[in-house]
Amino acid sequence: MSTFQPVVVIDGKGHLLGRLASVVAKELLNGQKVVVVRCEQLNVSGELFRNKLKYHDYLRKKTSFNRLRGPFHFRAPSRIFYKAVKGMIPHKTARGEAALERLKVFDGIPAPYDRKKRVVVPQALRIFRLKGGRKYTTIGKLSASFGWKYEPVVEKLENKRKARSHEYYVAKKAAAKKLAAAKASVVDTEAAKKLATLGY
Repeated sequence: MSTFQPVVVIDGKGHLLGRLASVVAKELLNGQKVVVVRCEQLNVSGELFRNKLKYHDYLRKKTSFNRLRGPFHFRAPSRIFYKAVKGMIPHKTARGEAALERLKVFDGIPAPYDRKKRVVVPQALRIFRLKGGRKYTTIGKLSASFGWKYEPVVEKLENKRKARSHEYYVAKKAAAKKLAAAKASVVDTEAAKKLATLGY
């Protein structure tokens, strides 16, 4: 993200969680508004069984005298990513608090962002950062095994979105084809030749 934009929408699919979190944290502290969609498709290195053991160990951590004091163990993939970013920001200061307010995270791609341009972060992509043949885990699968109930709901909504997107793409392609044919048919007319001599 070399240039400053009003809002950057990042598609989380195929990114490594920690690497993406570090890039997002730095951008937030610089004043950039960031939206991360499809958090359930984020990856972490290591096989599912090993990551389950690590998450079980994390779930055992609690305050001995008052559980309301935390730590809070989120199950939703979007909240897991949010907590990873929060840990990389000085969130107890005014600057860090303001930075976290500039972050939005979602499972799937909800309505306003399904029509906006989504970008990837090359330095956080799994295919560039993880050696070929290494095992990895998808956060959505890990979350589902620890009580996240909305995996089928998100999948259903994503299938609907992809169907709508495909319809739009087919219609756009047909319209572009018609426009190209219309332009080609106009090229040989007398009016077009006169306009061409005038520089149009």
